[in-house]
Amino acid sequence: MARKILIVEDEAPIREMLAFVMEQHGYQPVEAGDFDKALEAVCEPYPDMVLLDWMLPGGSGIQLAKQLKSQDHTRHIPIIMLTARSEEEDKIRGLEVGADDYITKPFSPKELMARMRAVFRRVSPTSLDEPLEVDGLKLDPVSHRVSANGSAVDMGPTEFRLLHFFMTHQDRVYSREQLLDHVWGTNVFVEDRTVDVHIRRLRKAIGEHDRLVQTVRGVGYRFSAR
Repeated sequence: MARKILIVEDEAPIREMLAFVMEQHGYQPVEAGDFDKALEAVCEPYPDMVLLDWMLPGGSGIQLAKQLKSQDHTRHIPIIMLTARSEEEDKIRGLEVGADDYITKPFSPKELMARMRAVFRRVSPTSLDEPLEVDGLKLDPVSHRVSANGSAVDMGPTEFRLLHFFMTHQDRVYSREQLLDHVWGTNVFVEDRTVDVHIRRLRKAIGEHDRLVQTVRGVGYRFSAR
């Protein structure tokens, strides 16, 4: 399932351009042109990120960010402020109410995608240290050990990071490009097909648990016990 990105922008041409860029990169855009529509759009399934304009009809981006961060069910949603206001005080204000990043207009789609990936990496649960277990397959991020039904599993560092990402992002489909962004990072040049090679190595390493790593034809890969 593609990540849902809520685009809150009152200027239709900019909003439509952002929606197009999101679709091109495998995200699911949802558009809102004012404060009230943005609030309505923050519903289950909740957005994975909000791209939020500062000035909106019916309210401000600052008010919306503050409201989202004050509620338990939405405070985890990362927010990137998009605004023409470039004063340092404005940036500080945006960050203080809970925005995860701040991009000044005009900006390029390339810069936006880089900022989004950086924010996703920062808020990703792959940074957690708790041991993980799915159907007898265990991964301990602290000791860097993997076991299957009590037996130690040997795998390379990339396969370990890939498995860690999958186990903390279950039942969602990720394209090769998205896996590259999350597991390899954006500063490393790796061919998309390299993902397939490491998927094969991971499946071989976990043996009978290879059924957990599922190929979704024409889309990418999913980790699921179902």
